Parts: sequence; C-alpha cells; structure tokens
Amino acid sequence: MAKEAPPRSRLEPPRVPMELHVKNREKLLRSLRQHLTETSQALSGFILLQGGEEKTRHDTDHIELFRQESYFAYLFGVVEPGFFGAIDVMTGNSILFAPRLPAGYAVWLGEIKPLSFFQEKYMVSFVFYTDDIEQVLHQHYGGEDKPILFLLHGLNTDSHNFSEPAKFKGIENFKEDTCTLHPILTECRVLKSDMELALIQFANDISSEAHVEVMKNTRVGMKEYQLESMFLHHTYMYGGCRHCSYTCICATGGNGAVLHYGHAAAPNDRTLEDGDMALLDMGAEYNFYGSDITCSFPVNGRFTSDQALIYSAVLDAHDAVISVMKPGVNWVDMHKLAEKTILNSLQKAGILVGNVEEMMIERVGAVFMPHGLGHLLGIDTHDPGGYPKGLERPKELGLSSLRTARKLLEGMVITVEPGCYFIDALLGPAMDNPKTSKFFNRDSLARFRCFGGVRIESDVHVTASGCSNMSKVPRQVSEIEAVMAGGAWPH
Repeated sequence: MAKEAPPRSRLEPPRVPMELHVKNREKLLRSLRQHLTETSQALSGFILLQGGEEKTRHDTDHIELFRQESYFAYLFGVVEPGFFGAIDVMTGNSILFAPRLPAGYAVWLGEIKPLSFFQEKYMVSFVFYTDDIEQVLHQHYGGEDKPILFLLHGLNTDSHNFSEPAKFKGIENFKEDTCTLHPILTECRVLKSDMELALIQFANDISSEAHVEVMKNTRVGMKEYQLESMFLHHTYMYGGCRHCSYTCICATGGNGAVLHYGHAAAPNDRTLEDGDMALLDMGAEYNFYGSDITCSFPVNGRFTSDQALIYSAVLDAHDAVISVMKPGVNWVDMHKLAEKTILNSLQKAGILVGNVEEMMIERVGAVFMPHGLGHLLGIDTHDPGGYPKGLERPKELGLSSLRTARKLLEGMVITVEPGCYFIDALLGPAMDNPKTSKFFNRDSLARFRCFGGVRIESDVHVTASGCSNMSKVPRQVSEIEAVMAGGAWPH
C-alpha cells in the first residue's frame, strides 16, 4: 500500500535575484555622492563594511548557526562569515574580501571555492582575500594621500546598541569617517524596492500559511511549544526558511499578557487549557528578509462572548489604522487612533467608565497597550530608521515605546499590531492612581484579570495612495472559527 504524501504548500520559494543587492549598492552610492556634493567633499574613498563572524557557544567548540550582519547582507547578500565588502565611491566598483581558508577546511566543511566563484555569485567587480585589504584599497585609490574610509558606526534606536566599524590590519594608514555612512545607509533601508518587497511578500505568504496550519491543528491539552514547532516545520519544509525573524511567541491563557513571552525564562511550555486564548507572534525569514505576524484565537476553536469582545476591539483598531494609512500620515496619530478605538470598545462594554477623551489625556490607553503600534520591517524585524536625526521620541506614557514617530512614506513596510492586555503590573497602579482610578469598573475588570491578552499584527506596505496588507490570515471571528473547524483558507 502506497504511503500517503505529506500535505504540500501552494507556494514555491522564489528565485533570489542577486541584482537586488547590486541595486542596493547603487542606491547607497547615489545617496552618499549627493551628500558629499552638498557638503563640498571630494567624491573619493571607499565605503567599507565588515561582515559577521561565526561564534561558538561560550567556551565550547559548538558553532552556532550563522546569520549575516544585516547592513552587510543588504549591500552584498553574502551568506558566508568572515567577509569584508567595499564600494569605490569614485568608480562605483564593488569589492569583496574573502577569508583565506586553511587546507583542512576542505576535509571538514567542503570545497574551498576560488575567488572567481564569489565574484560571479555575488555580482561584484573584484574579489580578493581579507589579508590584502590594505594593499588592494591603496592600489584602487591611486592617490598619494591617505584614502578615506566611510565606516559604519551609529546607534540602533531599537536595541540602543551601536554598530561596530570595520577593523583590519593596516587601517591606521587610512583616514576614517565614522559619522557619514550610518544615517545614509539606514535611510536607504527604510524604503523597499520591488525586489525587496517580493521577498518580504513570500516571507509573509509562507508565514501566513503556517499560521493557518497551526490554527487548524491546535487542540486543548497540547503544549505551547508544539504550536511553535508546527510553525517552524511548515516554513522550513515548504518555504526553505531556515531562519525565523525572531524567537516565536506562543502564549496561551495568562501568558498572553507577557509581551515578549517565549524567552529562555518563559519558553513556550504551558499546557493549553479549554477556555484559553492563544496569542501567536511568529514570522519566517527568507533570504534575510522577514515577516512578523500575530494571530489570536481561542484554543478550543470557539470564541466566548468576552473573548470576542476583546478580540473585536483590537481588530477594529487594526482595521481603522490600515483604512487611513497613506504617505504623509503621522505614525503617532495612528497609535493614538488605535488606542482610542480600543478604549471606546472597552467603555461601551462597561469595562471602563467615563469620557474617552479624558482617558486619552491621562494615557489610560497605555495601561492596555503599553507597546508601540508597530515598527519598520525588512532585513531586521525591527528595521532601523525609526528615529532619523532631528526626530525626537515622544515622552508620554505608551507613546515613548513607539519604535518610530515618522510620517509614512511610499515604499515603507511597517507592522500594524494593536493589542489589549490585562497586565497586573499596570492595572494595579492605574487603579490606585487618583487621576485614573475613576475610569475603571473594578467588577467588570475582575473577569479579565487572568485573561491574558489579544494582539493582531499584519505587515503593511505603504503605497502611493494608501497601503497594502501583505499578511493573509483569517481575521474575522467567523473566519477563525470556520478555519479551526476544518474550513478551507483562503476561501
């Protein structure tokens, strides 16, 4: 008897055009040359980036799975560790520097590729070894004075870490500029090309499909990590996505109120109970480009009235924001729109009492949604560029958590992820605060103290006249219940 074939995906992983990274280099070069012209500087020197290095786990010889440094991946698309990359500002020529591998590499790790292999694979002008960086750059410069190196160094406003400038033997024989490159290259990453959008769309498509598979197969009595495992299996098996965009959040019951659940101290290990809501925040990465999708649903497949109430409040906020997104719209205003929509729903349900406008002034929305509405998305889940020079982070409660306060631009990809959570660490102080205590109906709130939370997150592309939702998962209560009962998706 023939074995039954495993379920297949309707998707086919797309070919990754290396032209994407060529175009990214050209985009950076145009922006840097424009800056140098405007500041009366010579159009000479080299952009120089250092790629990522493999790391071992603590003091062992176990090498962790390598993933390329994001700025380097953006410009060169190199998947191997230990590379440097340069762009000649004057000529536009691109140069890769590959590590010189020992003979033993061929025994344990495979064929040692010639430099011509990398030149063809990555569509660069030249390839040399890393121990020749100093000599090669001086030869390509051709001048008598020290050539200038534009090195990557700047603050990531999400992580609050600084990117590290490239270092190599002989760098003291060059002029170093560590201020110019970072803001220009970061801004290049903010607006996505059609080729980048195609990869982000595939990451969304395979992740959406995986979320639906998890929905269909979730059962009371399972472990949270089984939901994570189903997602990871589907995106890798059918999408070739070896990397996830971030650590999966598979929260059920009260864990849904833990915003970054799934970390080492809370490792997606609770048993699903009848009556739980699930909050699953998971996204696959394909060829460096990511997705970030959150679905919330009842683990038994049927919404209770209270679950439908909170879910619908968040969905209304999600839909309200997407309906008005377009170039020129301020993201802080979008966050406030989401907050106000949720507060209105809670007030109509009797969970909150009083005037919603007064609640907004007193920042009651931040009690239920302490995180920002969304973030830029691309090669990093929290893509850089949220706070370019001159743009201040809001200081008000809740708004200070926004990962960007920019006006939307055509070509941005940004997540829309409103949420409503019942977090004791926030509810307690808010109900004790004389300025906010009057807004809470304590009897109604008591029903939700162990509820957890709901988050609905989609990845949205800002277009010339509006926006396009790249995530394709069931959102309406009726759609979710139908899919969990075995219905087809998409319809």
